[in-house]
Amino acid sequence: MTPSAQKPEPEGQVADAVRNNWVDRLAPEFARPYLRLSRADRPIGTWLLLLPCWWGLALAAAVDGWRPGDLWIAAGCALGAWLMRGAGCTWNDITDREFDAAVARTRSRPIPSGQVTVRGALIWMVAQMALAGLILLTFAPVAILLGVSSLGIVAVYPFAKRFTWWPQAVLGLAFNWGIVVAWSAHTGGWPGLPAWLLYAAGIAWTLFYDTIYAHQDKEDDVLIGVRSTARLFGVRTGRWLARFLVAAVCLMGLAVLLALAPEASALKLVVALAAAWALGWHLYWQITRLDIDDADTCLMLFRKNRDAGLLVALFLATAGFL
Repeated sequence: MTPSAQKPEPEGQVADAVRNNWVDRLAPEFARPYLRLSRADRPIGTWLLLLPCWWGLALAAAVDGWRPGDLWIAAGCALGAWLMRGAGCTWNDITDREFDAAVARTRSRPIPSGQVTVRGALIWMVAQMALAGLILLTFAPVAILLGVSSLGIVAVYPFAKRFTWWPQAVLGLAFNWGIVVAWSAHTGGWPGLPAWLLYAAGIAWTLFYDTIYAHQDKEDDVLIGVRSTARLFGVRTGRWLARFLVAAVCLMGLAVLLALAPEASALKLVVALAAAWALGWHLYWQITRLDIDDADTCLMLFRKNRDAGLLVALFLATAGFL
């Protein structure tokens, strides 16, 4: 097909959106700017928010078995992740609208491109948070308290890159909070040490994948004064990623051992520990293919972390049935 014969891009499409995504193809035209604001055309963020929830639920179930109510917890986490990721991205775009207008990859987002007003974005954010709150209210009281307590971190995150070189760590605190929420939704009590160790493993994982993601914008970030671990690490990124890999694997393995040993069968323990092994293998695979100066490769590897997280969820969930 010649360039002149190629199908034109949908009007208003965001530069880093998945091509031929459902928002641009199927959503009503009036809704597209708001769905783009929620990153519904870029689903990887929802996966990265959801998967830690499933990790926490699955490890809790591996301790005392799956329960009938866990199906709703898993589904509620999925719906809540979609809504809260959308609300968080909306808040992020409101606070970052001037930065986004100055960066090539983000200036096509709905607010800087003029598709959505700031007032409209605020209304949309509140609507998403309200719906997510209704889902959260179906969980155990402790889980509700934990869920509400995460809002402070979510509110601070967009500003982190203005005052710290480690905004990826703040993102990790927010994106992996679902581990302790889902754990408490299953158990009905406060999360124990294994849940917090798994949370720490998730933070290390977030530092890994979001450092890769941040390398896409490092040149623009220098010009506008935005900080990131990508800028902080520079050519030493590979060594830092290896450290995050080791931290994630060790913390996850320790979480499994403390949760299951010595009561669990050898088979259950091996299957659950395979979650940490699978994560480590996938992250190592990413390091071997990383080119920090190739934005397309960075985006591809960042998106591959959905598969890494799913492997962890699969092994932990299987352990719950043994």
